[in-house]
Amino acid sequence: MRGRKPRNCTDTTKPLAPSPVSGTIGAMRRLLTWLLVTVGIGALVRRLKRRREPALVEPTRPPAAGDDPADELRRKLAESRGEDEALETPEPPEETVADRRADVHEQGRAALDEMRDSDES
Repeated sequence: MRGRKPRNCTDTTKPLAPSPVSGTIGAMRRLLTWLLVTVGIGALVRRLKRRREPALVEPTRPPAAGDDPADELRRKLAESRGEDEALETPEPPEETVADRRADVHEQGRAALDEMRDSDES
């Protein structure tokens, strides 16, 4: 008998019948091994080909002095800022920060008083 050592509780006098499925397990293992080896070889070949091939990037021409897109965008931005500044000049605030703060506090106190009055009713 080959393979595992039999347990003490099994009957060793009867020979074990081979499983009808045991033959297909070996075949599947061989098939999967061939499949994985083939895929691995294919990946290796592709990787080596990429290393050998030169990059297929077309050389770009250097931009001319007037063709710089950044300069063009800066010019457009300056023009649009100039038009906006001419149309709108900011007016100085009529009240100071302390006045605005006092107004906000008054509104908050009024809202708090209204809530207290509605709870008491």
